[in-house]
Amino acid sequence: MKTIYKSYSELPLTLSVPEVAAVLGISRAGAYKLVRSDSFPKIKIGNRIVVPKDKFIAWMDAQVEVRD
Repeated sequence: MKTIYKSYSELPLTLSVPEVAAVLGISRAGAYKLVRSDSFPKIKIGNRIVVPKDKFIAWMDAQVEVRD
């Protein structure tokens, strides 16, 4: 069953790549491409990649484009 998060507080302390995909509404392949980029916050544990919740939220906030 696919988890749907309704608020930041529902996110786990660390997110897996599939969870990142679900939160952002992108494909799993797109999420893997994103986490492999240098500017994306992640922790590598062996072959596993996890994303700290607080760094993920900060990254999302930094991506917001504001137009006047």
